[in-house]
Amino acid sequence: MSEKNINNTSKTDWKKLETMTDDEIDYRDIPPLTDEFFARAKVRLPNTVKLDPEVLAWFKAKGEEYPALINQVLREYIQVQQNCS
Repeated sequence: MSEKNINNTSKTDWKKLETMTDDEIDYRDIPPLTDEFFARAKVRLPNTVKLDPEVLAWFKAKGEEYPALINQVLREYIQVQQNCS
């Protein structure tokens, strides 16, 4: 957890939230899910990739967004391979 997250205390009343029923939740500020939304939506499939511990450690050392970095590196590798063939 970063120092920023440690110092940022939540103002959420978790006890009240846990006791709320679905009917008590205010959904007015949530935009409707339209056909246009689903037409533009990108499907992301969950997956598991086994990495060597030192490879994972290197990516994690780059920051919290390391999964996005792994994705970017793999995408660039694919592009290079496609250009070579």
